[in-house]
Amino acid sequence: MDRSHLNFRITALNIALLVLQILLGLGSVNAGEANAPWQAEWERTLKAAEKEGQVVIYSTDGLDLIFREALQRKYPKIKVTTVTGRGFELGQRVMSERRAEKYIPDVFAQGSTTPVRVLYSGKALVPIRPALILPEVVDQSKWWQGKHHYVDPESGYVFMFEGTARSGDITYNTNLVNPEEIKSYWDLLKPKWKGKIVTLDPLTAGPASNSERFFYYNPELGPDFVRRLFGETDMTIVRDNAQLLDWLALGKFAFGFYAREVEKAEKQALPVGQFLPGHFKEGASVGAYNGTLSFLNQAPHPNAAKVAINWLLSREGQMAWLEYNFKAGSDYDSMREDIPKDKVNPRGRRVAGVKYLMTDRPEWMDMNPIYEVIKKALAEAKKP
Repeated sequence: MDRSHLNFRITALNIALLVLQILLGLGSVNAGEANAPWQAEWERTLKAAEKEGQVVIYSTDGLDLIFREALQRKYPKIKVTTVTGRGFELGQRVMSERRAEKYIPDVFAQGSTTPVRVLYSGKALVPIRPALILPEVVDQSKWWQGKHHYVDPESGYVFMFEGTARSGDITYNTNLVNPEEIKSYWDLLKPKWKGKIVTLDPLTAGPASNSERFFYYNPELGPDFVRRLFGETDMTIVRDNAQLLDWLALGKFAFGFYAREVEKAEKQALPVGQFLPGHFKEGASVGAYNGTLSFLNQAPHPNAAKVAINWLLSREGQMAWLEYNFKAGSDYDSMREDIPKDKVNPRGRRVAGVKYLMTDRPEWMDMNPIYEVIKKALAEAKKP
């Protein structure tokens, strides 16, 4: 046989052997992945969840649709039942049910205040950390600041999946205010704006809480700013969001604090706008307005609860959540960093170069020190 032909056959054989080794190697890797501990645990959990056949979730409006539509499509053998309402209402409902020895919800998906002040304090939760199974959920590098964020004091019960940026939740009348003249929160205390500020009740848990924590704990603002804001500006307090926006749009007031549904008002061509994160030199807050997950103890469907939790925190679940918010005109941002943020309104999107203060830190969740400052300031200003 010609030496050149022999070399060719040897080379071809070597290549074939190399290809075979690669294929065998890939096969063993895939088999290893298929038999990974998390995979086995997930399959056991899913099988048990399908046997339970149902998951019950107490959540906010909107988030319930994500569960009942996207989650239901993903896992058709698990019936998804949701109950919606405001956080404090659902929190009290859970505790009332438990006093009657009724254990109904498996998962609680709300803002950051009620899960800590009501459910965690009432010992109604189990740690959620052990319920995280999917590698992409467990991998903390996928999340903002390279870690999972929890709201509770033990950092294990109330998982924060939303990290929306805000500049104090301050809305303004575009006919009365030139935003370029307001570069510091302290500018709002100038005499020209006295009597020109309206706010939703600052002593009611909800949207106000994140901003008030931001004001109180920001080293460039602090308790003195809170005291002067509520004590020196002749601020008008209302309890109806629609009334606040109406008065603001009509020009009765120049600024409105803690307003909701601002984008809806903008789409109606009303003369209102909201300061973007990073507008003020003192920075912006990052918090969860409607984006925490808690796992109830004595849950009637514990495995189905784990499936729901892992799905919502997955890339797929968080993208579905952002997509819904985008269509609904909301401006929430996800704590996941490995998903596109083109569906996040600039009013709530975290951007590079801005000083952010995480307002849902466990040691800051007690609002009583802040409320005491606000109450004293309002009393001195003779405000109801």
